[in-house]
Amino acid sequence: MKNSKESFQLSKVPHETLWLEIRKIIVVIIGAALNAAALNLFLIPANVFASGFTGLAQLISNILADFTPIFISTGILLLLLNIPAIILGWLRVGKMFTIYSLVSVGFTTIFLAIIPVVEVSTDILLNAVFGGVIAGIGVGFTLKWGASTGGMDIIAMILSRLNDKPVGIYFFTMNAVIILAASTIFGLEEGLYTLVTLYVSTRMIDAIHTRHEKLTVMIVTKKTSEVKQAIHENLVRGITILPARGAFTDEQKEMLIIVITRYELFELERIIHSVDPHAFTNVMQTTGVFGFFRKEE
Repeated sequence: MKNSKESFQLSKVPHETLWLEIRKIIVVIIGAALNAAALNLFLIPANVFASGFTGLAQLISNILADFTPIFISTGILLLLLNIPAIILGWLRVGKMFTIYSLVSVGFTTIFLAIIPVVEVSTDILLNAVFGGVIAGIGVGFTLKWGASTGGMDIIAMILSRLNDKPVGIYFFTMNAVIILAASTIFGLEEGLYTLVTLYVSTRMIDAIHTRHEKLTVMIVTKKTSEVKQAIHENLVRGITILPARGAFTDEQKEMLIIVITRYELFELERIIHSVDPHAFTNVMQTTGVFGFFRKEE
């Protein structure tokens, strides 16, 4: 019976993994659609520039259209600019992460060609704010699911993992060149509205993608060994075990204390529920962590 049960559980793993990958691809495609909608419905008609390589592609496209007889669409430029970034992501971040980035860039290019450039509002501030919000949601959820929209996302992810800082900080820093270029070439007003878009989008990204935030989780369970083994098999985090006794039932239990990132909370909840659905779990916000805390390389 034991062997048949183990084989049954192993047979479920590929299906669960496949379903997870399908959901991730769906999120990446939705993120690409949101980015394209933010550009064609809000930012491009208002001549306001987006963040990252998308904004850089906009900027180059506008410069070519205004000062040369050459015209290259934002979508094609976005694809060309992402080639070196995708190579870097393949070498430093991971193959699957880079594949999803390539999928995102490809679908963004397709959606930019499908969605018409329409001026939804004549108010440039509304275009800047809503364009930043929609783009930030698209990038934030794509990053949260372990993928990227390519370009500066890959660079920001590498820097965030190395220094354990919010990715939005790196987006904002790297986008300074876009703001300066937009202000110099197209006027100070366009640069200021671009600054508004970048600020709104980075705030949305940090609100959704919360890998840098730390949580302390206390798990009271009678299945200490099973829970500990399941956590170690799925998360590379240290665990402190303390004796615990129920005040009402007087039962002897143990308490596992673990510090994780908010990004890992969903996986930890799944692990605890699968091993011991009756475990009592308390999750608390952690202000700071001193000493060794593993950061992703």
